[in-house]
Amino acid sequence: MKVLVIGGGAREHALCRSLSLDPDVSALYCAPGNAGIAEVAELHPVDAMDGAAVARLATELEAGLVVVGPEAPLVAGVADAVRGAGIPCFGPSREAAELEGSKAFAKDVMAAANVPTARSYVCTTPEQVDDALDAFGPPYVVKDDGLAAGKGVVVTGDLAAARAHALACGRVVIEEFLDGPEVSLFAITDGETVLPLQPAQDFKRALDNDEGPNTGGMGAYSPLPWADPKLVDEVLETVLQPTVDELRRRGTPFSGLLYAGLAITRRGVRVIEFNARFGDPETQVVLARLKTPLAGVLLGAANGTLGDLPPLTWRADAAVTVVVASHNYPDTPRTGDPIEGLDEIAAQDAPDAYVLHAGTRLDGDTVVSAGGRVLSVTAAGKDLKQARERAYTALNRISLAGSQHRTDIAREAAEA
Repeated sequence: MKVLVIGGGAREHALCRSLSLDPDVSALYCAPGNAGIAEVAELHPVDAMDGAAVARLATELEAGLVVVGPEAPLVAGVADAVRGAGIPCFGPSREAAELEGSKAFAKDVMAAANVPTARSYVCTTPEQVDDALDAFGPPYVVKDDGLAAGKGVVVTGDLAAARAHALACGRVVIEEFLDGPEVSLFAITDGETVLPLQPAQDFKRALDNDEGPNTGGMGAYSPLPWADPKLVDEVLETVLQPTVDELRRRGTPFSGLLYAGLAITRRGVRVIEFNARFGDPETQVVLARLKTPLAGVLLGAANGTLGDLPPLTWRADAAVTVVVASHNYPDTPRTGDPIEGLDEIAAQDAPDAYVLHAGTRLDGDTVVSAGGRVLSVTAAGKDLKQARERAYTALNRISLAGSQHRTDIAREAAEA
């Protein structure tokens, strides 16, 4: 099978890495890719938001499967264009991707499917914003209704800050604060069968001890030793399957990757958000643990045969990933700085630890930073303690001027 992956971040590098290890994949392409992905896939230039261009490229490459990584192309309908060209595509339609594209749409689907989530108001005027903030009180949770690259949510006790964010967004969802630890659970679905993956936990705040601004994610780990062993089955029954069934009932079946961001509250599991694609950085640790070859599973979702596949198999290993971010991230990041130490990691830490590229590019023969989140240093081990030690040992070999990373990824779980 020839596979084309669309995107150029660490999530796509993780997908390409897993696909490159799949014996059924005869050729692997990525568009536009990045400096790290170039080591495992053939890169092609493309505007990922241009469905016609992506479909043309897939046709030229004779791809048997296209995997659309980022959310923006999915919400723009790129998967529809690929399927329109007669090529199997892993990723939901434009209409189904509204589950991530609009928080208000997601709330409507959850209400119809009786999926447990936070109480909320959709606000479009300053008066509605003020009423909603007053109704819930602090801490305030304000979410931009549309896509915001993981940075559209403000959780704060500062009423003025919450109001300012709401008014800057236009249409917002304001909801009650959900207490308790958060869990990310991915599921692969063909619109009927729902195949949950292993849960992970990510770290949204920029700084140690969950301080600082929200980011796209600064690290993740899996498995979750503190989670109820029945959690996955419970979420499949109460969240994932009902959501997929409701979207099919509406005539907009969801096939691809359904991501549920969950809060484990005192009142039970509640959905914080849905995403319509693999999450970053959780994908890095979940795929590090997946033993089943990936291509056949993604193709099964794309062509509606997921129910015919055997159960997924998983490695007993734990996995940890730590994000190396540019100076000034999550505000406007500095780019163009040389990255050193990558060859040293490949020589001394592989295969237990490796680097997945996010915001990188080649400047001649030198890898330089090209975005906010630059690298995901990922490691596996017999338990979280070993995986964590390996990830940070590898990370400490990296030199990137002004870079930042959290030092506490998976620490509490590893020490428990």
